[in-house]
Amino acid sequence: MADGIQPQPGIMDIALYQGGASHLDGVGNVLKLSSNENPLGASEAAKEAVTRAALDLHRYPPTDHASLRQAIGDVWGVDPARVFCGVGSGEVLKLLSEAYAGPGDEVVFTEHGFSMYPIYARACGATPVVVPEHERVVDVEAILAACTERTRLVFIANPANPTGTMIGPAEVLKLADGLPTRALLVLDGAYAEYVDGFDAGKALVEARENVVMSRTFSKIYGLGGMRVGWGYGPQAVIDVLNRIRGPFNLSAAALAAAEAAVRDTDHTERCRIENAKWREWMATALAELGVPSDTSTANFILARFTDRTEAEACDDHLRSEGIIVRRVAGYGLPHCLRITVGDESACRRVVHAVAQFKGAA
Repeated sequence: MADGIQPQPGIMDIALYQGGASHLDGVGNVLKLSSNENPLGASEAAKEAVTRAALDLHRYPPTDHASLRQAIGDVWGVDPARVFCGVGSGEVLKLLSEAYAGPGDEVVFTEHGFSMYPIYARACGATPVVVPEHERVVDVEAILAACTERTRLVFIANPANPTGTMIGPAEVLKLADGLPTRALLVLDGAYAEYVDGFDAGKALVEARENVVMSRTFSKIYGLGGMRVGWGYGPQAVIDVLNRIRGPFNLSAAALAAAEAAVRDTDHTERCRIENAKWREWMATALAELGVPSDTSTANFILARFTDRTEAEACDDHLRSEGIIVRRVAGYGLPHCLRITVGDESACRRVVHAVAQFKGAA
């Protein structure tokens, strides 16, 4: 690179994000459980909406996302005017970083938090600040102790990825109450729909001016390939985000699919119930094989092994059986494997393969 052409400071410190693997060379009948995708897929209503949208591919999509925002408002009981739609929840988090953090500022998150948080921080020139967790659970006291007058954003995923753990409303409120005046608390709720009756922080957003929540259509709604997410926050924050997003950031097909998906509450509830059933079964079965996990509130479990060597050896065995899970050393958990909750056959196949590895089959 020429001496005169350089990226902004911090950009070259970013390690490339590694998504979950999808293929295994020379292996057929691959079972992908590395990306926390919904094994039941998108609802039929969402698929039909995409088919209809194909008739108008020559038309630009709406810039205001009004129909989708209204659907989200109707289903989740939020004010559509305070809903922001983005390219997955990732764009919501990225734009929050660009709008509210920069050189000299700090972005706080926990040690096992989503690996994009430090990337968003470095990309806008801010300093990432990593806070310890307590036995793989967000530690509110530790976060508050790490905050300074330079703190602008605090990211927590609740439920968390890759641990599957979460903190309760009282702890979230304590965090919001204790933040510095100029800091925003960002509640990343990508897995919120898997928790029965959970509002993902909606009440707190509506009661305060320093809390924003984000959600995604990539998980329970089965629309990972469409890339749609949304955020809910104070009107002033939403107005800022709308000023810096691209005018046509979401395609017409993505908007149509997401609107149909969020309104198909029967499908969403069926997915939640099935996930809870097989999550519990798989966690219990693996624990009986000597592979424990924390109680998960998401659509995956974090399987813990004796050490990194055992975890990687188990992963190698699973791959030999055509099963792809996620190594999470990059999240500070080298002795663990994150396993997406699949359908019944997938869960049984995983447990059988782990039993083979442990010599218990």
